[in-house]
Amino acid sequence: MENQGPDGEIVLSSRVRLARNIRNMPFPYLAPDSQTEAVQKQVRDVFEHRKREFEEFSFFPVKDIPQLQRQVLVEKHLVSPLLVREPHNSAVLIRQDEAISIMVNEEDHLRIQCLLPGLQLEAALQEALKYDDILETDLDYAFDENWGYLTVCPTNVGTGLRASVMIHMPALLLTRQVNRVIPAITQVGLAVRGLYGEGSEMTGSLVQISNQITLGQTETEIVRNLYGVTKQVIEQELQARQLLLNEGRERLADRVNRSLGLLKFARLMTSREAMQLLSDVRLGLETGLIYDSPCLMMKELMVMIQPACLQVTTGKDLDGVERDLARARLIRDYLNKPE
Repeated sequence: MENQGPDGEIVLSSRVRLARNIRNMPFPYLAPDSQTEAVQKQVRDVFEHRKREFEEFSFFPVKDIPQLQRQVLVEKHLVSPLLVREPHNSAVLIRQDEAISIMVNEEDHLRIQCLLPGLQLEAALQEALKYDDILETDLDYAFDENWGYLTVCPTNVGTGLRASVMIHMPALLLTRQVNRVIPAITQVGLAVRGLYGEGSEMTGSLVQISNQITLGQTETEIVRNLYGVTKQVIEQELQARQLLLNEGRERLADRVNRSLGLLKFARLMTSREAMQLLSDVRLGLETGLIYDSPCLMMKELMVMIQPACLQVTTGKDLDGVERDLARARLIRDYLNKPE
């Protein structure tokens, strides 16, 4: 949230995730409690044994994390919804800067994730591989010479790599060019999903683009392919923004400034409405139609207004209406505070 990163006006974040399993141990879905507990212990032993490599990490058994804090981790994209839904013998290691998180006993025994701002797929891959190598020094991974890394889901077999970018593409949506762009993306073996991945819907003009093929390509080839497609989407989004400015500048200026007005003065705000309005304002800032709020503030608010983050910020449990009131108040305070 605190950094824009390369191509950060359109690409909010880059994520690389590696799926790994321990040889001769049943996958978490099939394993009895004694064996998932043994997996967690093995990982914790590595964490304790390699203190120098993991000195900036903390180890959290999920059952010891309060329910609200678990959901905050999901909203910040540090863990998956599945990990916190099935907390028994699952755990997470989180680096202090939150760029690296390692999930234990999720769908696979290990999910090693790196999350960086902007378009930094190669850097994210190298960071994830660094901790993958450290863990593999002490853990015997399930690996086959022909098939590569063995995983619960067949679509992850091979490299075990899932790389993704979070893209803000409001102009492609407003010009309806997205109906042409998304099919073109899927035709080259990539998937397009919503804010929280598979099964989630698009909100705030944000989409995740990720690889679907993990077998028959190297990690570098997968990342380079996604990087190339992302650069093309960036170019098309920039062209769509210019089209909006050329053919309807005043309409666009009216839209983004109306959205800013609602954010500054509304008393009730649902998360869906807030995400769309923040998307509009971000577009206005990036096209020079709004000047008085930094883009990073919009990026930060997109996380802070989510239900669990909002309740942590206010320090109390809130029902639906109370969240809408608190969300509107939080946004007003941010946007109306003096420079």
